[in-house]
Amino acid sequence: MPRQEIIRKARQDKRAGKSPSTQAGEFVKDEIDRIRKGKHGARSTKQAIAIGLSEARRAGVDLPPPRKGRTKKATRRSAQYAYEVGQGKRTAKRRPKVSRAVAGVLKKEPRSTASRSALSKQGKRAASRRSAASRSAAARKASRTKGAKVRSTAAKKAARTRARRRS
Repeated sequence: MPRQEIIRKARQDKRAGKSPSTQAGEFVKDEIDRIRKGKHGARSTKQAIAIGLSEARRAGVDLPPPRKGRTKKATRRSAQYAYEVGQGKRTAKRRPKVSRAVAGVLKKEPRSTASRSALSKQGKRAASRRSAASRSAAARKASRTKGAKVRSTAAKKAARTRARRRS
């Protein structure tokens, strides 16, 4: 169950006009933090992200399940279930035995899947599957919804890295 603070941050993102995937990012970040703190592990970085997305769906973020052909049928069904729970279309069945079993399995998984290098590799792999136009459109939308203060900070950082590259 995600902390109230994370749900509050996601709602704040929604009010700021940010996309559902950005809102879900709060939950993914929380999941990464939990793994880094050693609460449990994950088989892969993808699994850590999937757990965060599932929590986001269950918390009511308007993030529909992946389309057919993108993922396995079981994954889609699981995402559909979590989405319906979050949208109030069905109530979650509590399964303490399953929850305990999953928690036990995750405890034995590695923590290195939430390392900086693992996340960097995953990000690059995901970005390489998208077209340049798609990445550019995402960056344009991000700049629109960022707000003046954050945009200014980002511009200063970009200028610093450019200056460093030249020298």
